[in-house]
Amino acid sequence: MTEQETTVAGTAVVDSRVTAPSVPAPEGVLARLRARLPEFTGALQRVAELVLSDPAGAARATIVELAERSGTSPATVTRFCRALGFEGYADLRLGIAGETGRAARSAGWSVDIGREIQPTDPLDRVLQQIIAADTRALADTAAMLDLTALERAADALAASRRIDLYGIGGSGLVGAEMQLCLHRIGLAAWSWTDLHNGLASAALLGSGDVAIGVSHSGQTRETIEVLAEAGSHGATTVALTSIPRSPLAEIADVVLIHAMQPTAFRTDALSGRHPQLVVLDLLYIAVAQRTHDRSHAAFQATARAVAGHWAAKEEGE
Repeated sequence: MTEQETTVAGTAVVDSRVTAPSVPAPEGVLARLRARLPEFTGALQRVAELVLSDPAGAARATIVELAERSGTSPATVTRFCRALGFEGYADLRLGIAGETGRAARSAGWSVDIGREIQPTDPLDRVLQQIIAADTRALADTAAMLDLTALERAADALAASRRIDLYGIGGSGLVGAEMQLCLHRIGLAAWSWTDLHNGLASAALLGSGDVAIGVSHSGQTRETIEVLAEAGSHGATTVALTSIPRSPLAEIADVVLIHAMQPTAFRTDALSGRHPQLVVLDLLYIAVAQRTHDRSHAAFQATARAVAGHWAAKEEGE
């Protein structure tokens, strides 16, 4: 990948409104690094993993210290910085320091954002780490989400004849939640977690339909296969993933990127659940805005249909 390609890719992922891509804005530095981690190999990967495991320590270290800790060389650290779009190590340190400082302040606790949960940690400490990690992941998602791409997806959904959502495991739960939201406002939406059923449904889609594939890694074979099937029949395809250059993202017409902040005892899928839901919640609201009259009427009708099953309040409550 050339330096120009790195810059362009970084700008597209971080913020579609950025106009000076030569030096990335400090917001979302760690999120971009996590998203690009699968691209790094060898010495560059060791530097990346060290920075992600202890971002505050990396911000305090000199280039020589970081090279020694990662078992590489200052020249490798410099190449790592340039791969991320920075001119040198000083710019990277400033970006990480600013980001970790803001994260610690916004968390409201004295928490080391990069610290892993230990088996002996008391529950109050675990709670603080989970909240801090999720807060960081949500902030990173807001910084890196391409709102222009989300508007394209919302336009396609609002005008669609039919919507399919595909996901396996935890991603299937996220897709099912989105299906319920869309169905509640009168859109014909289905959620599929089985490969055979998903393929059968995708084969019946066509132009004017939308298919959404959810996979935090973007490498789930079943989701990739079903989304590709839907696209081959003319449906607009949308990928929701944390890896912008993943196989799922490469086959989709529209790519929505979310961040995640994994911690010990929480799988990647679980740590990405809240950011995924936030992106889909924003997408759902954007669709409801575009179909306001129809959505409002459908929402009122569905509310009336289930109102009789709500527990009645006692008089005086």
